Amino acid sequence: MRVMGIETSCDETAVALVEAPAGAAPVGRILANVVYSQLTEHRRFGGVVPEIAARAHLERLDGLVADALAEAKLGFADLDGIAATGGPGLIGGVMVGVMTAKAIAFAHDKPFLAVNHLEGHALSVRLTEDVSFPYLLLLVSGGHCQLLTVDGPGRFTRLGTTIDDAVGECFDKTAKLLGLGFPGGPAVERAALGGDAVRFALPRPMWRKPGCDFSFSGLKTAVRQAAEKLTANDRQAIADLCASFQRTVGDVLVDRCTNALARAPAPTLVVAGGVAANVYLRSRLDALAISNGIRLVAPPVKLCTDNGAMIAWAGLERLRLGQTDALDFRPRPRWPLDSGERIAA
Repeated sequence: MRVMGIETSCDETAVALVEAPAGAAPVGRILANVVYSQLTEHRRFGGVVPEIAARAHLERLDGLVADALAEAKLGFADLDGIAATGGPGLIGGVMVGVMTAKAIAFAHDKPFLAVNHLEGHALSVRLTEDVSFPYLLLLVSGGHCQLLTVDGPGRFTRLGTTIDDAVGECFDKTAKLLGLGFPGGPAVERAALGGDAVRFALPRPMWRKPGCDFSFSGLKTAVRQAAEKLTANDRQAIADLCASFQRTVGDVLVDRCTNALARAPAPTLVVAGGVAANVYLRSRLDALAISNGIRLVAPPVKLCTDNGAMIAWAGLERLRLGQTDALDFRPRPRWPLDSGERIAA
């Protein structure tokens, strides 16, 4: 089975082609994976501007579809389905991807699959690793921070979520406060490499409290207050603050995952989403998994950030189960992963 995946939910315009046996074998193969990053368009604003993002998707998407087919040496006739992010995300961008996918599906008489962007992240690990259901998922990105049990495509149970800010947004704001640039996650990670992780005592919201929910607004405020006291251009102090911030985030994630494993034991802990690319946080979660006698699995770094391959793979997993969508599917800015919704509200 071969599926095209289109991702346009934020500031990456991405198209990919994946293939896998039609049966239950989990691991697939990426035939093409092309991404146009809009960093140049958004960097001067210090964040993503929705209108600019949607316009860039519209300008680039058709060319990327052609590039992906050329890279895979395939035509539309060789595909078994067309998948696109149907939400959640910046609605202008989501609409561009969905309408393009619908047009291709209609013109070439192929099944259309509207993929929940979060499900793309949730299932991406099965594209490259032999990971069986069920597993515990820590989903961490710029807009989301959740702990869920994953029993199969469309079968998610949320154990906890952030009550305010997502951890990725906290990384981005920390980078902006310290003048490290955009995107913030990689910038903070680079700065932290040369820092003293115990110099700054930062609050750990929700730490050692019952449940699996997260909170990061208090940590973000504490970083701002610490940053305001730094001497201008003190690069070592900035590195120390980044390292302390990163360690604190690691403490919180490990604590919340510990509670989740006690509540819903699983043989595998999966971490996915853009923040999963952080090597330090992966090492903390790996230590947790080892101490619990389970396996930690994360997608390759290139599949942690938004990409078309994860959308294509989620579409392929659903297509194998006979789950497709009608062409009257309506894009949505919000789409809870554990809602079970398959039609527009």
